[in-house]
Amino acid sequence: MNVQPIPTVSDRVNEIRKLTAEIVNREILPHENMIWADVRGGHNLTDDDRAEAKRLRANISNKVRQAGLWAPHLPTEYGGAGLDFLELAYMYEVLAYATGASSLFGVVAPNSGNGSVLVKYGTDEQKEKWLMPLIDGTLQSGFSMTEPDQPGSDPRSLRTTARREGDEWVINGHKWFTSNGLRADFFIVMCRTEEVDGGADRNSAMTQIIVPADTPGVNIVRGITVWGRPSDHVEIIYDDVRVPVDNALGERGTGHQAAQDRLGAGRVYHCMNSLGQMWRAFDLMVERSLTREVNGGLLETKQFIQGFIADSYIDMQAARLMTINCAEKMAAGQDARTDISAIKVFVPAAFHRVVDRAIQVWGAAGVSGDLPLSGMYQGARTLRLADGPDEVHRILMAKNVLAQYRKLDKGWDFGN
Repeated sequence: MNVQPIPTVSDRVNEIRKLTAEIVNREILPHENMIWADVRGGHNLTDDDRAEAKRLRANISNKVRQAGLWAPHLPTEYGGAGLDFLELAYMYEVLAYATGASSLFGVVAPNSGNGSVLVKYGTDEQKEKWLMPLIDGTLQSGFSMTEPDQPGSDPRSLRTTARREGDEWVINGHKWFTSNGLRADFFIVMCRTEEVDGGADRNSAMTQIIVPADTPGVNIVRGITVWGRPSDHVEIIYDDVRVPVDNALGERGTGHQAAQDRLGAGRVYHCMNSLGQMWRAFDLMVERSLTREVNGGLLETKQFIQGFIADSYIDMQAARLMTINCAEKMAAGQDARTDISAIKVFVPAAFHRVVDRAIQVWGAAGVSGDLPLSGMYQGARTLRLADGPDEVHRILMAKNVLAQYRKLDKGWDFGN
């Protein structure tokens, strides 16, 4: 990965990008297939191969810690690198270039997102009981929000309830696509919290509640296949699940805001991750065009391929500039809602196009497991649904634009 200093960003951002790229280039890319050999499985793996894969991962993670980049999303007092919003965004772009590299830096969904929520909303007791073991790896977590019978594009429509009875919440509901569900020791569950003497308000009553996975009434129905393969997402029925009232994260009714805190920044990070993968796909496509001979000449001499290169360059530059502009607005505390929706629509679509062209140039190898392109392709398509489908974000963009025209009687200021 060719990472050079960016003259318009801080020295600290450039140093973070440089250190991250050094680990990616020297430690991860040369061993990329072996690092994950035991995780992906294979017909010819030996015990020595599995041991070598674990040794490589541990060695890389140790070097990440030595570089001061471990758990970059967490404050230093919790063992993280304490990076700010922009520093994280630029780092994730570099990190995403290599398959699975983020986990070697201590960034593993949903643990990383749950950790950030616990840092912001958790009590001292909750942090001691759930956050610290999550950070040191002795506990795993899941995030349980989406429901099969409710539109995921509107989290306010969720019907899972938590009814207050004395010193306990009694939780009932049906969730699916609960991430990391098969390994989780506890779930953070989005509930519509109810008082004994009244119903739950549509917006303000949303509360996130910590539920240990071994609590009676937590019934894991199945693991859900994604793109025809097993995944870590599960379907769960919560049947009169009782947990202490103290397991609520934050005040009653803060769950919706906690979810938005997580999703707003997460959408930018997902786009920066997409840019890193697009960068990798672009490099693979160009490298292939420089070495593959077809019909008496290298692919680079074919105008179809030259068009692919040009179109992918345009997609990448447009997606990158849009995302960085949005991230800078968020870091400055400006209203970036329209920009967040814009990148959420544009970047996954651009990502999809860039990877699609790379697959076409590589031919059969592009859809094989020998290259990361097939996984990127599926990930790009999934992102058009994750964190809100394209259609919802388009509607939000239009509403924001129309509201400004009506309220201010002015056109849109594209310079700010």
